[in-house]
Amino acid sequence: MKHIPLKFIKDDPSVGNADSSEDAKESTGMLKRLVSDLQRQLAELSPQAESLRRADLLLQLGRALVRLESGPEAWEAAREAFDLYIAGQAWEGAAQCCDILFLSDQAQSLAALGQGIWLAVTYPVDPELTVALLHRVVDETPPDSDGAAVAAITACYVVDLRAQGAQREHLQIYSNQVLATVARRHSGVEGQEDFNRWIEDMELADPALFLPRLRNVVDVLVQDDWWFDRDVLRSALPVE
Repeated sequence: MKHIPLKFIKDDPSVGNADSSEDAKESTGMLKRLVSDLQRQLAELSPQAESLRRADLLLQLGRALVRLESGPEAWEAAREAFDLYIAGQAWEGAAQCCDILFLSDQAQSLAALGQGIWLAVTYPVDPELTVALLHRVVDETPPDSDGAAVAAITACYVVDLRAQGAQREHLQIYSNQVLATVARRHSGVEGQEDFNRWIEDMELADPALFLPRLRNVVDVLVQDDWWFDRDVLRSALPVE
């Protein structure tokens, strides 16, 4: 099977996974230079520059700052970019911002994650990004959480629905492995027969049953801290 790089699920191996302290220092140095360059480009943008150009630079800046563990600064950059993407109806960019906002580990990071999931499931963004956001829920919840099961099965559903070619193969393997891990930690599931029974008992076989439960998971994450009007966005969706 042809290997494809994963953009959102696994970080760049040159950052945070260095083989030596010298490599780590070099990676940090590269990131700091990248931050300086992005800040310079932002400062040089003319007032007439396209807003999505500014959003793209802020997104890159936020991602670099997260890797430098500069959480407050990463939040500031990604939060500004989020508003610009929402205004421009650039849903994938907005969802990417939510992932950075979550990773920046600030007071509203869980709310950001919930809104990113809502956007990534509602709109046809890169399925890998959707899977990455949903699996953040798995990482953040206790072993016996039903919410983790709902997030994991939704990730599998999105992959089946949207992914194609080599990406589909890789994401199916990955999302199925995460779902099996969730079943194991949730109910001690080991064999295929037990797994099938767990899927039925948890009502995870039918999207009409588990997708409404995902809305509950998102509501718990966001509470009342929505940064956009869901009803307005829903009303603009094409009717199927």
